[in-house]
Amino acid sequence: MDRNSIIGIIIIAGILIFWGTLNKPSEEEMEQARRRGDSLEIVEQVERERQIREQLEAGEGEVETTDDVAKETDSVSDDELRSTLGQFAAAGKGQEEFYTIENELLKLTISTKGGKPYSVEIKEYKTYDSLPLVLFTGDSVIFGLNFFSQNRTISTNELYFKPSVDMKTIVADNSEKTLTMRMEAEGGGSIEYRYSVQPGSYMVDFDIVLEGMESITNNYNTIDLEWELNSPQLEKEAKNENYYTTIYFKPYQEDADYFNARSNKQVQEEEITTQVEWIAFKDQFFSSVLIADKTFSNAFVKYTDLPESEKYLKNFRAEIGLPLDRNAYTSNIGLRFYFGPNKYSLLKKKYSDLQLHDLVTVGKWIIKWINQLIIIPIFDLLNGFISNYGIIILLLTLIIKMGLLPLTYRSYISQAKMRVLKPQIDEINKKIPKEKSMERQQATMALYKKAGVSPMGGCLPMLLQMPILFAMFRFFPTSIELRQESFLWADDLSTYDAIIEWSEQIPVISNLYGNHVSLFTLLMTLSTILTMKLNNQATASTQQMPGMKGMMYIMPVMFMFILNRFSAGLTYYYFLANIITFGQNLLFKQFVDEDELLKKMQSKKTRQKKKSSFQARMEKMARERGYNTPKKR
Repeated sequence: MDRNSIIGIIIIAGILIFWGTLNKPSEEEMEQARRRGDSLEIVEQVERERQIREQLEAGEGEVETTDDVAKETDSVSDDELRSTLGQFAAAGKGQEEFYTIENELLKLTISTKGGKPYSVEIKEYKTYDSLPLVLFTGDSVIFGLNFFSQNRTISTNELYFKPSVDMKTIVADNSEKTLTMRMEAEGGGSIEYRYSVQPGSYMVDFDIVLEGMESITNNYNTIDLEWELNSPQLEKEAKNENYYTTIYFKPYQEDADYFNARSNKQVQEEEITTQVEWIAFKDQFFSSVLIADKTFSNAFVKYTDLPESEKYLKNFRAEIGLPLDRNAYTSNIGLRFYFGPNKYSLLKKKYSDLQLHDLVTVGKWIIKWINQLIIIPIFDLLNGFISNYGIIILLLTLIIKMGLLPLTYRSYISQAKMRVLKPQIDEINKKIPKEKSMERQQATMALYKKAGVSPMGGCLPMLLQMPILFAMFRFFPTSIELRQESFLWADDLSTYDAIIEWSEQIPVISNLYGNHVSLFTLLMTLSTILTMKLNNQATASTQQMPGMKGMMYIMPVMFMFILNRFSAGLTYYYFLANIITFGQNLLFKQFVDEDELLKKMQSKKTRQKKKSSFQARMEKMARERGYNTPKKR
């Protein structure tokens, strides 16, 4: 593909984008209105629950409730319940009520139906629409034990529990507070869920206490816990958020594993037959994690993409085997929930023993080490005394580029050597016609060898810098510190910085590029092309391989399409890195005398090469045997 073809493609793309801009609706963008409506629906549901609780606490008598808040099963007869539930018939009917236990960081709403976590709000954060950030909520949440009793299948998710307190809201402000949900069976025995919250923690202690249930569990070493919820869209760009929304799980004494959310598979599942330490339903910046004090016996995990949903990204499901002491009258199963941000510094500091910091996607192998040992520590250090994240990224880029300065200098010197050899390369091209391309190539390589120049000398230092670039590609899109932090025209450095948006679907363009133009991505692309053009201008390599001229521009354009939806912090970093590299090359040019460099290479060509020690020993052995080595002419 030649230069004119590339320019033609860019012009066509510009025309299509301009056409889409002209057809943009004058009113507020439809997508944002839909997102706000969905978020308001969630908040209104939580607010209805709060109002009902306040009325009950104020003693205002009977409160009218909707189907979403209270459900009665009085219409079901006792005989039907006994036939279906056996000794748990009494728990088969009741009224759904909501109790909250909270601290300054989170608010956990518990439903009496199933005694389960009904919703979780993270108080310090908001959605993109500046609404309360709710990790999950609604009747779609399933959480309960499944077991057999008297030849019946019992699911506690559908049964009614009784709270241990009358207060509808429990606040852990000064000390740990506990809310217990209890369900009793006829003839003795009970199941308790104990939720305990401490001040200043995202961790919720959760104990399951089975008392007098040995008649049910006597033949089993485990009891099944089912957990299912829908993960709502919390960020501006659903497609990008979905790339990081997945299930993580940590097998016992192994590294955490996960499903690749970028896979084309709409459904991913796995049967884990070994012990498991924790299972996480992870969003881009937040997670709901169920942790065993010891281990789970086994687990089945599954997620399903919900592409047709305007409200949710994925459905998460886990079936977990909880270990039991089947001979004990009372079995206490110790668990914990983590409801909070995927913040690497927080998870590493407080929960390193659980390895919850693996929830933050920082890459694998050398990419992971670079992020954990270099990038994140420098970022956190700067974050400790600078509040502007645009400035932090600038300083981070400067520090990294200074560390890579020796490699950048070597790359420049290699390119300078190629430039000063260009006249001699041109002479070779004049003497040897194009038809003798092999002979021309051999003569060129011979010149490089005599001058001590490697054609790949400029590429190798750049290749050594690639792990840093890939590390940044992993670091910025998952850094919650950048979430909703503004800089210049970007109102959120964790997502794209659109300067133009449109709602019309443009064939090919909308799928590959998106329905917006990110300015930092454009600046990154232009600066990359400019830097590459100036660095490679007039070098012998581009003369020898004219096809490389076209290839030089294809890669930046490809990255423009790929990164248009990505974090503005990432493209801002790449833009800064290009500008600093360009400035470094200008500085090198002031201090590197190319005429002197050519003289050194000319003297190196005429200098006789020193024999290696191995060659000297071989010649000595030959002389001792009476063989005289021929002299070089």
